[in-house]
Amino acid sequence: MSEALATLLDWISIDSTSGREEQYADAVTDHLVRRGFAVETQSVDGTRKNVFARAGDPAVVFCTHLDCVPPFFGPSADREYVHGRGACDAKGVAYAMIEAGTRLLDAGEDRIGFLFTVGEEVDFAGARVAGAERPDGFAPRFTIVGEPTENRFVRAHKGVYGGRLVGRGVKAHSSRPLGPSAIHEVVRSLHRILDADHGRHPVLGEGSANIGAVSGGIAPNVVADRAEANVFLRTVEPRAEVERRLRECLTEHVEWHPGVGCDPCEFLVPEGRPSGVETFGTDAPFLADYGQRLLYGPGRIVDAHTDHERLSRASFDRAVAEYVEIVTELL
Repeated sequence: MSEALATLLDWISIDSTSGREEQYADAVTDHLVRRGFAVETQSVDGTRKNVFARAGDPAVVFCTHLDCVPPFFGPSADREYVHGRGACDAKGVAYAMIEAGTRLLDAGEDRIGFLFTVGEEVDFAGARVAGAERPDGFAPRFTIVGEPTENRFVRAHKGVYGGRLVGRGVKAHSSRPLGPSAIHEVVRSLHRILDADHGRHPVLGEGSANIGAVSGGIAPNVVADRAEANVFLRTVEPRAEVERRLRECLTEHVEWHPGVGCDPCEFLVPEGRPSGVETFGTDAPFLADYGQRLLYGPGRIVDAHTDHERLSRASFDRAVAEYVEIVTELL
């Protein structure tokens, strides 16, 4: 077994689901130090921390996230794939970036840096802190954001915006409905949201809405005094416009409790490289002061967040080589 494969399997064996990134952050830190990079950490909340690393003054920064989605499951490998939580989203991406950075450093290019963030899968907590508080001397001209993009560059990705609808009603016997029913009000609002126009973008296409969970009520013969629904939007417009449209869909007895989100983001695509667009969000919108942003990584998004998450070895090897090529071109 190669050193690279053994290290990646070790990393996948660490449970770094969102909020539990500390042990994996320490493993990445140790690996970077052994490869010759200077490392510093940035507190996000509690024991959670972003990891910054550099050789010289970074002109190009590699960036991906430390956290994975639940549920955690451990690693395995066969001749073609590495399997396990985080294999492609995004531990394989992180290892490919560090491997490329090491090759560049060994070739005499020290204008390389890294940023590994916490919380990308839930609230972008790490990216929001990193975007607001860059370490001294960390002013790259380019940042390569890593996600599973099937080894192609991404021209743009949609934004995300989520939150809760909370309906208020009056509890009553269903034969004498005083009303309103919180469930009825939430259902009416959801119907309007699903039928609404969520905007259009010349590159990204149409925005969309998903209703992830609905709860409320006591019994079939009782008018509900409370109901909730989780709404998650894939957006193609600025957040203020998205929220305005959504609020227009609500009845007077339903409140909107916004969660976190990010705006759509456009990226630099190196000349002559294949490219596409993506519907998922990344840390990139919070890193506006990190130079021009690119989005590229090994693996397939359709394998991420699944019970069969995996990364092909061929995709990994190709990513390492292309990361080296692109940084060389950019510099």
